[in-house]
Order: sequence, then structure tokens, then C-alpha cells
Amino acid sequence: MDTTPSPLPPRGAPRFSADCPSRPILDQIADKWSMMVLTVLERPTRFNEIKRQLEGVTQRVLTQTLRRLERNGMVRRRVLETSPLGMEYSLTPLGESFRGPFTRLHEWTIEHSDEVMSAQHEYDARPSRQ
Repeated sequence: MDTTPSPLPPRGAPRFSADCPSRPILDQIADKWSMMVLTVLERPTRFNEIKRQLEGVTQRVLTQTLRRLERNGMVRRRVLETSPLGMEYSLTPLGESFRGPFTRLHEWTIEHSDEVMSAQHEYDARPSRQ
């Protein structure tokens, strides 16, 4: 008898219960800054270089993003013994394993961006509904 748990909950139950372990992971990987950081980390990279590549990100948001990625095992932080101390970030094997799915998602966004923008314009042009 197969004792492997079913990936889907019973019919009528919530698909994503409040304690579903996928929720914090999805929260991390669906965050735009996390996605961009994972993209620019093609090699070990210092904090300020990452910041320069992500126009619009604040130091605070980038710091928080990197800490969450490190906590989730996607990014490794290395202290550089420079004066002043520097930080270098690189992908872990887990972070590298995310490149394939993310690349496909990114390609989808590029491929369908015109359709999405067209739908947005169409929606925005509709008369207001109160």
C-alpha cells in the first residue's frame, strides 16, 4: 500500500491552509526583489554591486531581501576581511536549482507582457463601477 501523502487536500478543504509550509517559500520567491537578486547573482557579488544592478531598491529592502534569502538557504553570505568589512553574496546549490523554473517564468513574462499591458489598458479604460 502506498503511504505517500497526497499533494492535494481533500475536496472542499483549503488548497493553502494557514500552516501550509509552501506559504513562506512562495512569499519569498514571489517577491520581486528576491527574484531580481537571484537573477543578478551569477557569481559571488558584493552588496553594493547588487544594489547598483537593481535600480530603485533601497539599502534597507536589499538587506532584508538578502537576509530572507540567506535564511531560506538560497543565498550564502561571506564576510570579506577588508577595511571596512565587506559582504559578498552567492547562490547556494538550492538557489542555483531555482534558476531553471525562474528562467521559464521570466521568459513567460517577456513573451506575454504585451498581452498583459493590453489587458491592463482595456481594464483601465472601462467606465468606473462603484
